[in-house]
Amino acid sequence: MKIEHLGIAVSNLEQSIKAFSDLLGTSPYKTEVVESEGVKTVFFQVGDSKIELLEATHEQSAIAKFISKRGEGLHHVAFAVDHIESEMERLKSEGYTLINESPKEGADQKLICFIHPKSTGGILIELCQDRP
Repeated sequence: MKIEHLGIAVSNLEQSIKAFSDLLGTSPYKTEVVESEGVKTVFFQVGDSKIELLEATHEQSAIAKFISKRGEGLHHVAFAVDHIESEMERLKSEGYTLINESPKEGADQKLICFIHPKSTGGILIELCQDRP
């Protein structure tokens, strides 16, 4: 595994795009709306990893709720895996609580699964596998 990306919750995507473009000296390579998650995402390539900025598209989305409780900032750490289903089974057998019981489609051509922060010391973990 490697860190696939860091997900950062933001209130104003346009301002955050400017800030991260300035900080990283590069433009984002992709913008995508993930309707099922209620987010608009923007990705920056940073070496072998990425930074994903996430803006809520509606008030009931997980990102909107996160920002209302905690404010903007680090939302999740995503790890790349080769076989998401076997990794999910391994983690369940180790006692971790998965938020979704089967992989679902995520942004950037990935299959994803989230591990509940209550079983990871307060950090939301995402597993990512390239879609076949």
